[in-house]
Amino acid sequence: MSKEGLAAARAKMEEAGVSTPAIEVFTRFYELLESGETGIIREDSIEPLLDPPMLADVDITDLQAREAIQKTVIIKLNGGLGTSMGLDKAKTLLEVRDGNNFLDLLAQQVLAARERYDARLPLLLMNSFRTEADTLDYLSKYPELPVGDLPLSFMQNQEPKLRADDLTPVEWPADPTLEWCPPGHGDLYPALEGSGVLDALLEAGFRYACVSNGDNLGAAPNATIAGWFAQSGAPYAAELCRRTINDKKGGHLAVRKSDGQLILRDTAQTASEEMEFFTDEHRHPFFHTNNLWFDLQVLRETLTERGSVLGLPLIRNEKTVDPSDSSSTPVIQVESAMGAAIEVFEGATAICVGRDRFLPVKTTNELLLLRSDVYELNDEGRLIARTSSTPEIDLDSRYYKKVDKFEQRIPVAPSLRRATSLKVTGDWTFGPGVKVVGDVTLPDEGEGQQVPAGTTLE
Repeated sequence: MSKEGLAAARAKMEEAGVSTPAIEVFTRFYELLESGETGIIREDSIEPLLDPPMLADVDITDLQAREAIQKTVIIKLNGGLGTSMGLDKAKTLLEVRDGNNFLDLLAQQVLAARERYDARLPLLLMNSFRTEADTLDYLSKYPELPVGDLPLSFMQNQEPKLRADDLTPVEWPADPTLEWCPPGHGDLYPALEGSGVLDALLEAGFRYACVSNGDNLGAAPNATIAGWFAQSGAPYAAELCRRTINDKKGGHLAVRKSDGQLILRDTAQTASEEMEFFTDEHRHPFFHTNNLWFDLQVLRETLTERGSVLGLPLIRNEKTVDPSDSSSTPVIQVESAMGAAIEVFEGATAICVGRDRFLPVKTTNELLLLRSDVYELNDEGRLIARTSSTPEIDLDSRYYKKVDKFEQRIPVAPSLRRATSLKVTGDWTFGPGVKVVGDVTLPDEGEGQQVPAGTTLE
């Protein structure tokens, strides 16, 4: 059945207009899936990465930094809708603070860096079919953002979900859009090639790409890192941060014992019985920020040599065809992580950066922090920490998980500059001017509880 399944999947992708590079990558993953590949990386096959270079130790001249940033393109992953936070449009359209959404701040960061370094510095967004129109419509307010003939966006690919029982493309007449899924952000490379954007960047004289998640406002253009990467001569580099006890979910780099190659291991690639090693911040002391750098020319050469297939590790994701219906047909989604490309390029490296390079918003906990006085927004679109440490926020998911419910209850962020933690259990609405000092827990005392305006919680 598998030969027929692959043929049916390829035909479905061709009919939908999916690019040839993406189809070839999917074919390789299908064959791995059929062979029983799980993508699991065993702890006894790796050594922890313990001593990456530190950004604080980098010695780059202003000239080296300027020359590198002038050859750099900024790429942001922008395919997500933020459905876990109750959103139905591009997540980057969510207001962060002071009337600015993620797209505003990303645009401001790029435009400020252009002025500072006299650089072209294109901004490219990898959109999905669900985010493309809204994103480009919003960015039309920045007519100075496009660079030459380069587009502002390129589209990520889509692939069929496969029935778990026979690996044929699933059929779901009730909503045919649910028959498709994104291939994970490892699709960055075939999407760059298949869209023609990779070749367009090279023809325009660009050499380096800096890629990060659209919801990570810490990953602003950085000429020092660009200069370090250019001087290193490495084909690829990952940004890491030192882990704390709160950093248990993010992937980490490790050294493969068999050949000494740096690799990325994500949660989905860790056996359940070995999660204690994965989450141990002392054993694996650095996490992968999903900020990465690569040499566009080397990527072009490698894709040409390998027939568009980099050979990223498989991530097997088991779901149901309708994610909201656990009784719907079980399916397998084949995915890959863009950071896993570190194992493809000989000589790939990593650098440990400050926590200011990692400010993601995955939940309303992080959104509250960014809206609070823990950060200030400067005139370059960057959020600058005003405290030496970040308070831990834990909002009751029953009442604060969705953005609309969160904003009903916390229309104005409380002062958190003097807080070490805030845990809210139950249904509490905050008035304006609330201050949190030290460790504060609000207990569950029933629905409709109030924190009056001007209250100091300590």
